[in-house]
Amino acid sequence: MPGHHLQLAQWVHVAEDLSRYQASVGMVSANAEGWALYAERLMDELGFLTDAEERLGYLDAQMMRALRVIVDIGMHLELEIPADSPFHPGERWTPELAQEFFGTHSSRPADFVESEMTRYLSIPGQAIGYKLGERAWLLGRENARERHGDAFDLKAWHMAALSQGSLGLDDLVEELSAL
Repeated sequence: MPGHHLQLAQWVHVAEDLSRYQASVGMVSANAEGWALYAERLMDELGFLTDAEERLGYLDAQMMRALRVIVDIGMHLELEIPADSPFHPGERWTPELAQEFFGTHSSRPADFVESEMTRYLSIPGQAIGYKLGERAWLLGRENARERHGDAFDLKAWHMAALSQGSLGLDDLVEELSAL
């Protein structure tokens, strides 16, 4: 599966072509984590998740990430849970409610859920960054595919895309779209 190992290895390989910032400390989390989610989706799109267990694992991971976004936004903005929600309608999100919600709706054990809550409280916006990064990678690919039509070469696009290094999401979409 083309995950972080491929991404980071390519960044090292092209480091002399990147800015000093990109080649040293400049990793944009949403770009890196967006690639990881994009790569998972790509494996599904290309038909590599061939048995029910693999597909269920992929969908379970997607569910967990959706829960992360809800919890991250709800806790940090102290939003009110919608009145029509079956889960604590009208109450404001708290770390305790977020942990209960995540535990109820995910297949993860309690110690994992507790660890996740600590993570989200410590790094506001990280969970959102994963999904925004994935959307940026998908949009860049779709724009490039539309530009090239039948001549679009997915493998070549991926290698060129990974050679861009870490970029902010607006720049990422622009660069990926132009490939």
